[in-house]
Amino acid sequence: MIAARPLENSTVRKSEKALIPALCALLLLVGAVYSNHFQNAFHFDDTHAIVENPYIQNLQNIPLFFKDGSTSSTLPSNRTYRPLVTASLALDYRLGHGLQPLWFHISTFFWFLVQIVLMFVLFRAILERVRPGGAPWVAFFATAIYAVHPVMAETVNYVVQRADLYSTLGVIAGLALYAQFPKLRRTGIYLLPVLAGLLSKAPAAVFPALLFLYLCLFEEESFWPAFVRSIPAFAVIGAGALFVARMTPSSYVAGVLSPLLYRATQPAVLMGYFRKFFLPLDLSADTDRVPVTSLFSVDAIGGFLFIAALIAAAWGCTRKKELRPVAFGIGWFLVASLPTSWIALSEVENDHRMYLPFAGVTLSVCWTVALLAEKRLSAKLLAPACALIVAGFAWGAHERNKVWKTDESLWYDVTQKSPHNGRGLMNYGLSQMERGRNEVALDYFLRAAQYNPNYYVLEINLGIVYSTLANAAAAEKHFTRAIALAPLEAWPRYFYARWLAGTNRRDEALAQLETGVRQNPDYLPARYLLMQVYADNGDQANLTRVARETIARFPSDAAANSWLARAPGIRKQLPPLAPANVPADAFVAQSLAFYRAAKYPESIKAAQHALKIRPDYAEAWNNIGAAYNQMGQWDNAIKAEANAIRLKPDLQIAKNNLAVALNAKKAAVASH
Repeated sequence: MIAARPLENSTVRKSEKALIPALCALLLLVGAVYSNHFQNAFHFDDTHAIVENPYIQNLQNIPLFFKDGSTSSTLPSNRTYRPLVTASLALDYRLGHGLQPLWFHISTFFWFLVQIVLMFVLFRAILERVRPGGAPWVAFFATAIYAVHPVMAETVNYVVQRADLYSTLGVIAGLALYAQFPKLRRTGIYLLPVLAGLLSKAPAAVFPALLFLYLCLFEEESFWPAFVRSIPAFAVIGAGALFVARMTPSSYVAGVLSPLLYRATQPAVLMGYFRKFFLPLDLSADTDRVPVTSLFSVDAIGGFLFIAALIAAAWGCTRKKELRPVAFGIGWFLVASLPTSWIALSEVENDHRMYLPFAGVTLSVCWTVALLAEKRLSAKLLAPACALIVAGFAWGAHERNKVWKTDESLWYDVTQKSPHNGRGLMNYGLSQMERGRNEVALDYFLRAAQYNPNYYVLEINLGIVYSTLANAAAAEKHFTRAIALAPLEAWPRYFYARWLAGTNRRDEALAQLETGVRQNPDYLPARYLLMQVYADNGDQANLTRVARETIARFPSDAAANSWLARAPGIRKQLPPLAPANVPADAFVAQSLAFYRAAKYPESIKAAQHALKIRPDYAEAWNNIGAAYNQMGQWDNAIKAEANAIRLKPDLQIAKNNLAVALNAKKAAVASH
C-alpha cells in the first residue's frame, strides 16, 4: 500500500504533462473546424456597423469611439456604446486595407482561441476546489465541448457580434484571474478584463453576481462573507455599467415589444436554449418565435416550471461539495441570461445570446456526466465516448459555417428554419434580386409583408423591386410609405431620392436627400447621391457646400474630395490621381453611386482608382464589368468579371454579370 501512492502520483504527473499537448491539439482542432469561415461575408447588422460605417475607416477616430457612441452605427436606433468593438473593427479595416472579411474573421477567431484557453484555466481551478488534482481532464473535455459546439458558430461568424465574444472573454478572464491567482486579488487586476468586456457589451455586468456565486460555493461557507468580498466587484463594475448606460446615445431603441410579454416568454426561450445544448439541430440566424400572448399560456407556464426545476436542482446541489460545480454552472446560465431576459429587445431570442450562458451549462453538464460516468463506465469506454461527442459537435459547427458563407445561403437557411420570419423572407428575396431574379424577389417580399406589414425596410425593398419591374406607381407608393413608417431614418429617403433622380424628378430628390442628411449626417450614400444630383443640375455652389460639409465630418472621404477637386468647374470625370490617404472602399462606393446614376465611364474610373490602391479588390473589378455591360462593351466586361472571379471565386454577383456579358456577346455574334 505504501508503494502504491508514489505510483499514483507519477500517473497523475504524467496525466498533467499531457494536458498542454492536448490543449494545443484542441486549438488545432478548433482551427480545422473554422477553417471554412474566414472568407464568409458580412451580414445583417454588419451593414450599418461596418460596411457603411465611415468612422471605422480611419484609426484617428479611435479616441472618438470612447467619447461618442453614435460612431458605432449609421442607424441611430442601433447606436450603442461599445467603443472597444468599434476600435477593433477600425483596426481590422486598416490591416485589411478595406472591407476584407478575412482580416475581420482572423481578429475575432484569435480572441476566441484566447477565450478557450482561459476557460480551461477557470474550469480547472473550479474543479480543483472540489476534487484537488482529480479532474483536469473533465475541465479539458468541458472546454472542448464549448469550443466546437455548433451554437458558438453564430458569434464567431457574425462579425459585429464579436461584442458577445469580447464581453464573455472579459467575464471569464476576470474569474480565471480571481480563482487562479489569489495573491493578486488585493490589486483589483482581475477587474480590468471585466471592464474591457463591459466596454464591448453590457452583459459583462453580470460578473459581480458570478463572482459572488463562486465565493459562496467554493471559498466561503455563508452568504455574508462572500458578499463582503464581492463588494469591490459590485462597486467597480456597477459604476462601469452606469457609465456605459449614460454614454449610450439617446437614439438607441432596445426593442418595441411589450416588456411584460417579452419577459413572460423568456423562461420558455431559456428552456429552448438549454435543449439546444444537447440537440443544436434548429439553429437559425433569425428565429420566428413570437412573445407569448398571456402569462397563463402553455409556453409561459412550461417555461416557469423549467426555471423552477433548474433553481431547485441548483439549490439541491449546493448541499454536497462535490456537486457544487453543477450548482455553479446552473447559476451561471441563469445569471448570464438575465440581461437579455429582462430588457425587452427586438427579438425574443437569438442564437448568439447563448454564448455567455453556455459556458455555465457546459461546466454543469460535463461535471454531471463525469460523476455519473466514473461509477458506471470504464476509462476505456469513457475516452472514446468523449471523443465521439466532440467530433459530432465539431462536424456540426463546420457545417454551420457554410450557412454563413453568403447572404443567399444564410437567409435561405432562415427561411427553412424560421418560415414565419418576415425579415428572413425579405432578406432572402434581396439575395434573389441581386441575382436579377426580380419576380422571385417580389414573391418573397410579399410573403414577408404577411408577417411584417409595417416594416419600413421591407417597404423600401418593395419600392426597389417594383421600380425594376417598371411599375412606377407601386414603387412610389412603397417608398413614401417607408418614409411614413420611419420618418427619422435616412434609408427610406435615400432610396426614394435615388428613384426620383432616376426618373428626372431631381428637385424632389434633392429635398429628400437634404432632409435625410440633416437627420443622419453619418449616412454617406445620401451625401454621395446629393452631390451627384447637384452636379447633374450644374449647381456648383450647393455641390461645393455639401462636399465641404462632408470633408469637415470625414476628412479623408474620397467622393467629397474628388468633387471638390473639380471646382470651380464641375467636370464629369474623376481627378487623374487618387488622394494618397483615401481608402479603396470609398472609391468603390463612389463607383457604385456613379453606376446607379447611369454614369458608366465615371463608375469605371472610380473603380480603377480603387484598384490602384488595392489591386486585388474583386468588387472593384465587378463594378467595372457591370459598367461595361451597360455600355455594350462585352469583351471588356468579360475580362473584368473574370478578374473579379479569379480574385474571389465565390463572388456571385460577378458570376451573374459574367453570364450576362457572355450571353450578350453570343447573341451579338449570332445576329451577324
